[in-house]
Amino acid sequence: MGFEIPGVLWRRDPQADELPLVFDSPHSGSQYPDDFAFACPLLNLRRAEDCYVDELFAAVPEHGATLIAAAFPRSYLDVNRAIDDLDPALVHGKLPPHLTPRPTTRVGLVRRYARPGMPIYDRKLDAAEIAARVERYHAPYHRALDEACDRLHGRFGAVWHVNCHSMPSRGSRRDGRKGEHGDFVLGDRDGTTCGPEFTEFVAGTLRRLGYDVRVNEGYKGVEIVRRQGRPHHNRHSLQIEIDRSLYMDQRTLEKLPEFDRVQADLSRLAAALGEFVGTRASTLHRS
Repeated sequence: MGFEIPGVLWRRDPQADELPLVFDSPHSGSQYPDDFAFACPLLNLRRAEDCYVDELFAAVPEHGATLIAAAFPRSYLDVNRAIDDLDPALVHGKLPPHLTPRPTTRVGLVRRYARPGMPIYDRKLDAAEIAARVERYHAPYHRALDEACDRLHGRFGAVWHVNCHSMPSRGSRRDGRKGEHGDFVLGDRDGTTCGPEFTEFVAGTLRRLGYDVRVNEGYKGVEIVRRQGRPHHNRHSLQIEIDRSLYMDQRTLEKLPEFDRVQADLSRLAAALGEFVGTRASTLHRS
């Protein structure tokens, strides 16, 4: 069960008793829109994808969770950025007021570069083109995530959300090296987007599975956890980053044999979170 907007997003609903637990993968999409019209090698764009993250978490509906993922690539439009996080140097024409660029941007809602020194486009993007991308892709994704979290919060009085990503690594597992930020980084924007027990539980579960876990080190969380995380209203949102070298070849983008092990461990994490969330939801219901 679930629903899909072709080329935009899909949602998988719980296959077990529903829990107020939502996972989303905003950067694993690999369906490149026909109007992208990029001017750089496709492989350089593909290296920006969180390849296979939606597959790594595919089993979470079996444990009562909802799973949402974007179908389009982050290099086309990044739903983990605010709509005013735009580089004015990329834009031709006048944007509508709600898309007025902020004074500074880093990577931004729409990227200019595939990698340093390699522009994605050989042109500026028309303001109407950017506005259309926001309307067709950014807005539906956030609407789907909002609706799932709002409904569960309304039913259970609380909701726990996990925003799923992967991070590039300078290390190679086959050479016995680890990435500079360990195996996983959890981000709660310095404790502002979820209760500390949520972060601590996820970190502890992953550590017991044998992983090196850091918290708010290099990756603190961006727009999605900022929007969803309001712990004072029992709305908890946590970002999770997985070192890509654990499960894929970062050069060829192919899965490594270790993929199955990481996928199984993330299913174990989802099962543990199901118990964590279920206990707390029951307590809220009784009170």
